Amino acid sequence: MSEPAFGPTPDAAPVFRARRALLKRLADVVCLPSSRVNAFERAMTADLLVDMLREAEPEERLKVARRLANLSEIPPSLVRLLLRDRVDVAEALLVDCASLTDSDLLDCARMTGLEHRRLIALRRGVSEVVCEELIDFDEILVIECLLRNDLARLSNGAVESIVAATRGDARIAPALLRRPELRPAHAYVLFWWADADARRTILQRFAVSREVLQDAVGDVFPMAAAERWQDALARKALQFIERRQRNRAAIDKSPYDSLEDAVAAGEAGLTREITEEISYLSGLKPMTGAKIFTDPGGEPLAILCKATGLPRQALRALWRGLRRPEVNADGAPSPDLERVMTTYDMIAVDRAQTVLRYWNWSLSSALTPALLRAIRDGDELGSDEYSVPQRAAMLALSKEFGR
Repeated sequence: MSEPAFGPTPDAAPVFRARRALLKRLADVVCLPSSRVNAFERAMTADLLVDMLREAEPEERLKVARRLANLSEIPPSLVRLLLRDRVDVAEALLVDCASLTDSDLLDCARMTGLEHRRLIALRRGVSEVVCEELIDFDEILVIECLLRNDLARLSNGAVESIVAATRGDARIAPALLRRPELRPAHAYVLFWWADADARRTILQRFAVSREVLQDAVGDVFPMAAAERWQDALARKALQFIERRQRNRAAIDKSPYDSLEDAVAAGEAGLTREITEEISYLSGLKPMTGAKIFTDPGGEPLAILCKATGLPRQALRALWRGLRRPEVNADGAPSPDLERVMTTYDMIAVDRAQTVLRYWNWSLSSALTPALLRAIRDGDELGSDEYSVPQRAAMLALSKEFGR
């Protein structure tokens, strides 16, 4: 007896009623409750169904997918086959099947394309591990769907990856800023390449007061002073918390009598030496100061002035020292300078200090030779090996050192 031909013929495939009936019956058996069919019988039926579906018509596979979508447990071989199928076939499961496991979704994400991954990103309750896999493809459409999916769960590593992605495509920044998983360390890194609207949102949401910390550790400052600040670990944390922003010790070594004198000297033209001196007097590392003074938007200048108690006039002097226009060609006030002045007015001193210290903390904490070498080489760095400020610095600096 010759074997029946299960595959479609080279010509237009005829309608085989027996095939359709058989596919339906096999799907029915797979859908039977455990009281009617045991696990081995279900698995055997699924194997036969998979073998038929491999060469069945897309419409036939779609019917089976829809039939299985409401099952609480689908044989893995069937799930894998159907999720790797055409988008319209896979969609029946990706949209309607709540029983898909992370393993099923990870395999689908890795073995299919953009539209499959978009459908996964839209599912209810996408887990942390699936989110991370989707984000690794660096597809803006998929990332945007995840960010707009309130039931998707983003891990800290996933948020860091999205922050890095915003550097190349600012469209996802507004959606990211609405996510509850976003933390100050993420937001203050995003700030460096965010547009004016996103920067304003970051300052309004994340420029928090340190009053709670100051009240909690107020009695620790005298202890550290009695120990002559010899504990570097405690000293660094207390420097972040303390109310004073300016570095009083730097005055003794400075050619200027005060921070105001250094700013006045720079009004005629800011040099590298003057900007470094302003940084020292402001309690900042030169790397942080360089980042602030070279920022094209100018808002970090407003943060610097407000945090250190400098008046609006000093902010205007720094603007002039950077040779940035105060008026447009038609004589109207520069909108850039007005925006920076508004930033100065809207933020409180304590909150400006929080932002400034986060920048200084992250940018200065990561500057080890090994880390800088890794940034230049684009190495994959394990997040567990580095602190929050170090990972923040990697994001903020990788653009510069990757050039």
